[in-house]
Amino acid sequence: IYQIVAIDVRSRREGRDLRKVGFYDPIKNQTYLNVPAILYFLEKGAQPTGIVHDISKKAEVFKELRVNQTKFN
Repeated sequence: IYQIVAIDVRSRREGRDLRKVGFYDPIKNQTYLNVPAILYFLEKGAQPTGIVHDISKKAEVFKELRVNQTKFN
């Protein structure tokens, strides 16, 4: 099982995470994403890794990001 976390860019890769925002289990093909937390970090400028980007895209997180940005503009 892989934990999906938000980490400050200035910390080490294994450093303390800011917040756990989900997990991915490729064996059971299960994914849990805390979408509001992910949207919060993306709106603050977070950059997902390639794998997290693909998982988020499959879960349509980026569509919700666009909807939220439209509401604010």
